[in-house]
Amino acid sequence: MLTKVKIALVGESWGAEEEKERTAFVGWAGDMLNRLLDEADIRRQDCLVTNVFQLRPHNNDILSLTGPKEEALLGYPALDKSKYIRAEFAPQLHRLASELLEADPNVIVTLGNTAMWAMLGKTKISKLRGVTDTSTHTATGFKVLPTYHPAAIIRQYSLRPITIIDLIKAKRESAFPEIRRPKREIWIEPTIEDLYEFDRRYLQSCTLLAEDIETAGQHITCVGFGPTPTVALVIPFFGGRRPDRNYWPDHATERKAWEFIADVNARPGIRKLFQNGLYDIAFLWRANRIRVINAGEDTMLLHHALQPESLKSLGFMGSIYTDEGPWKSERTDQVGTIKAED
Repeated sequence: MLTKVKIALVGESWGAEEEKERTAFVGWAGDMLNRLLDEADIRRQDCLVTNVFQLRPHNNDILSLTGPKEEALLGYPALDKSKYIRAEFAPQLHRLASELLEADPNVIVTLGNTAMWAMLGKTKISKLRGVTDTSTHTATGFKVLPTYHPAAIIRQYSLRPITIIDLIKAKRESAFPEIRRPKREIWIEPTIEDLYEFDRRYLQSCTLLAEDIETAGQHITCVGFGPTPTVALVIPFFGGRRPDRNYWPDHATERKAWEFIADVNARPGIRKLFQNGLYDIAFLWRANRIRVINAGEDTMLLHHALQPESLKSLGFMGSIYTDEGPWKSERTDQVGTIKAED
């Protein structure tokens, strides 16, 4: 009988060694998993370690378990393009659900694309790894954190530091069963008066200001200011509901918005924080002749100093340093329709 654990590790299927031992993660992949867990300070014996499929696919190819949509397992999306896990393998998912329900982990770490498909009904592990989500398939309601399969690391060793970082996050997440998203107050679709009010409430007393820009071609589409970890202002310029797609109603009003941004950046008493600031600072000057005074912090450079082997994009850093959801997949190109999670 299984006992309650804090972490469940779910892989794909058996390989040759697993088939001999009739257990998950032995052989090369098991050895790699053990080393990854050791570096993340997770004891394997304290975890449930299992697979989606406790069998060895033909030629070790998971797609050998798939077929056309008419043979698909009910309620599950395609595992690959037009390739669906066949309904005959439903007992394997029932067995996995029973294991998870009995172990009742605080977090399920899905190792690889197949395990993520089984728990979240999603694929494309490289886009979703490191971000917690709630399971919607196989055993619903569990907190899930996807990362790469140890076998993938054997093939592509550059994935190793990323996976270790994800496992360290999984250990943090294992302390509680619920997903805890930070609460944010984000001012969107502001008027000029809103800019001045935000300045009065937050910027005039601010000493460290996070700033970010979004660009399209040679133009800045929006500028964001974050004076605290929980409050931010978004100043749009392109993508509004007007026929010309300009956010501001006329050139005079838009000019006031740019003057506001220039004024904030010129304040020497506010230290500015950027993500890849060399790009943003140069773009602000080149596109709008806005000079940034007292730019002193850069999250990308600091992260690179701490984790030189890992990726440096904002989405990647958000997945390891914050508990935000996958915001890139929640956005649209329409002003005011960004879905923010509490």
